Amino acid sequence: MALVSQSTLADPSYRGADWHGHVLEDLAQRLTPPSGFPCTFSQNAFRRSLVMFSFVEDTGAQALAAMRADLAEYVALSRQWDGQINTAHPLVMAFSATAVPPTELAGYHAFGWDMIQNWHDHDPAPWPDDVARDPAAPFWSMCFAGMQLFINMSAPAHERRKSRNLGRHFLFIVNPRERFDMVAGETPEGRRVRSVIRARAEAYDGMPHAPVLGKYLKGELEWPQYALPDDNDNFPATCPFRPRGT
Repeated sequence: MALVSQSTLADPSYRGADWHGHVLEDLAQRLTPPSGFPCTFSQNAFRRSLVMFSFVEDTGAQALAAMRADLAEYVALSRQWDGQINTAHPLVMAFSATAVPPTELAGYHAFGWDMIQNWHDHDPAPWPDDVARDPAAPFWSMCFAGMQLFINMSAPAHERRKSRNLGRHFLFIVNPRERFDMVAGETPEGRRVRSVIRARAEAYDGMPHAPVLGKYLKGELEWPQYALPDDNDNFPATCPFRPRGT
């Protein structure tokens, strides 16, 4: 299926599966003030109905091909962005309980990395020359169709880190990575924005923010931020992603 806009999903005439509506309901509960959700950019995008949705029904070859087609469509849409935060469309890629049945957090994360690997293994575009290929190297980020992306894995199994639990289904929250440089990069305003969001996360989660939340432009690793554990002690030592040809 093609991408679904937030306004289309909210329309009573929408004829998708029931669980699609549950994803929207769960997001509304968390992203509508006064929920206290830490990411103000997510709240702003949801309030303005800017969120785009991709629904992955199962892990058959047809469904995974549709998933990648949706991602390619999102990349094409993002290339048209005018640089204004109030016109930025985040992507929520939602996986049904058939695609990933309820499991422990490690199981959700393993599934998420499998999906990212699937993107890469079937990416028709070459890896960008100016992006590191090894996730253990500085300045690596996931790329698809030639665009750097940031992926936030959010799972129902998160209990303590509530900011990574967006409801009943496993979700990827996907944004072009360059947006973070623009709104929360290495500038005085960017550092202020990061500080505010991290303080809000600590209040919302009731725990210190994850110590792996680094600064890409300073060469700090990106991949540990995709899938956070439910505490601040058990971070994986290596990245499951494997570049093609290795």
